[in-house]
Amino acid sequence: MADFLLIHGSCHGAWCWRDVIPALESKGHSASAIDLPGHSDARDPAAVTLAETAEAIVKASGPRTIVVGHSWGGYPISAAAEIAPKTLRGLIYLCAYVPVSGLSLIDMRKAGPRQTIGSAAIKDPGGASYTIDPTEAPRLFYHDCSSEAVAYALPRLCAQPILPQETPLELGQNWQDTPKSYIRCTKDQTIPPEYQTQMVADWPGNSVHDMHCSHSPFFADPSGLADLIGHIAKDF
Repeated sequence: MADFLLIHGSCHGAWCWRDVIPALESKGHSASAIDLPGHSDARDPAAVTLAETAEAIVKASGPRTIVVGHSWGGYPISAAAEIAPKTLRGLIYLCAYVPVSGLSLIDMRKAGPRQTIGSAAIKDPGGASYTIDPTEAPRLFYHDCSSEAVAYALPRLCAQPILPQETPLELGQNWQDTPKSYIRCTKDQTIPPEYQTQMVADWPGNSVHDMHCSHSPFFADPSGLADLIGHIAKDF
């Protein structure tokens, strides 16, 4: 059995793993989720850094923890593996950005084959964070999720600090040596599926898996997601 730490993506929080944690626990695994800095607290978003976001993940992990990072969460889980390689058992990228060393997440988003979010991202007046237009969120995130899940999620979406996402990340041998797997979501409307394929084009084929769902498999198919990450854990 495995120990999982679940890391949310932009504008989300630990709440998005509501259905996955009990699904994992029912299979004998242990699982927890955290809110990344600037998501559930009253922090000034301009003061939230990528480094402290990575440190929060390290602090919540143990030497046998497999960290699952969703969407933007691919960046801080990669940074965590780089600064504390012996703290993590492995990384699972869930329709997530796989960092290119020297680039920020915003750099990678702009380099994508097509832009999906556009005006749905609304910057705050000070320019330190953004939110997602709630009328666009169902299309971007939850188009195949139940109406109950969408109603649960929309009022919980929060502002996303921008500084961590515009900070370039340098990766080296520690990250390279950390076991990794990727889960592509083939109906994703946020990170184009073809970009997900491109980011892991040079990974071993047995480390890349598909789920035929939206950007939010934690709501679209939580049981299937729990099964898959439990299966992946056997290879770490």
